[in-house]
Amino acid sequence: MKIISSFPFLLFIFILTACGDDSSDSVTTWQEDYPAITSAFENSIDLDKLENYANQTVPSYISKDNTGGNVITDKGAMLGRVLFYDKRLSTDNTISCASCHQQEFAFSDTAQLSTGVNGVTGRHAMRLINSRFSDEFRFFWDERATNLEEQTTMPIQDHAEMGFSGENGDPGFSDLITKLKGTDYYSEFFTVVYGDDEITEARMQECMAQFIRSMQSFDSKFDAGRATVNAINQNFSNFTQEENLGKALFLAAPPAGAGCGGCHRNEEFDIDPNSRNNGITTIANSTARDFTITRSPTLRDIFNPSGIINGQLMHDGSLTTLEGVVNHYNRIVNVNNTNLDPRLSGRDGQGQDLQLTQVERDAIVTFLKTLGGNDIYTNSKWSDPF
Repeated sequence: MKIISSFPFLLFIFILTACGDDSSDSVTTWQEDYPAITSAFENSIDLDKLENYANQTVPSYISKDNTGGNVITDKGAMLGRVLFYDKRLSTDNTISCASCHQQEFAFSDTAQLSTGVNGVTGRHAMRLINSRFSDEFRFFWDERATNLEEQTTMPIQDHAEMGFSGENGDPGFSDLITKLKGTDYYSEFFTVVYGDDEITEARMQECMAQFIRSMQSFDSKFDAGRATVNAINQNFSNFTQEENLGKALFLAAPPAGAGCGGCHRNEEFDIDPNSRNNGITTIANSTARDFTITRSPTLRDIFNPSGIINGQLMHDGSLTTLEGVVNHYNRIVNVNNTNLDPRLSGRDGQGQDLQLTQVERDAIVTFLKTLGGNDIYTNSKWSDPF
């Protein structure tokens, strides 16, 4: 009886011991360790459950990758996302990278030229989708950046775009570093990623490049069809007859096809690094001519899921329809263009004349529309965290 009657008392003592005040041994949460991040990003960033940037599924038929030594990490891409969307990276706090590269348009801009703090960009804002999956290491339309890392901070240091040029009265990049050091959540973010709160241009470049390379789109109608066949040149069962015709014309070299795949290589549809000028030599808002090398983004996601084109086309934004693009390549007249890509110069060097029928041109456009995905436009991991 004594043993039985003492059991409730022993249980009471055990409960007191287990649940008593032991605050000296309590485990702190990341919200307590990083109060500035908690305050600014409580509803969009969870350090205990980071978004998956590093281990996304990539189809087996995708082989190109320009990551190099800057391997994508969940923490690095997370910080890159914050930097990408933060308008503090402009001199007047009105422009971010995302102002010109908008998620709803496959990270492009519907304006011909994007508006910056002191004017407009010199060329149309390029889609950033699938930037990682390319043999092309150089960036910008004229390839002036030697890699994506270098590209990420060049708009920040452009007088017209984000203003930290260090010239003509503009503050310099060191002034931006000082500005970010005065923003409390950045010291915490850099500590999370690098183990200390030092903010440098190289670290910013690493993280923004990781975030941009994480922007992948492989859930298109094309990908669904490609997964069911051994080779891209086989007919896709989920394609219409017109879509399969357009794919065949895209892949085949002239005179059997349009030869698009010679420069925009499958299955990434990235641009051949050796490509030269594409026959567009105009400059927006100028009478001057431009014969420089023309880089191209992937041909994926030219259209969003609603069928709306993701911004004007070509480096000068001069074409507004995909039909216009196909018509351009169908007939190119070489007018003293010493840098025209040889694949577009025709047998006599005077230009290309594919003589595609209207049915064939329509089929190519229809095929290119199958390259658009869905997830990239709405997934929160690529959305504005502010």
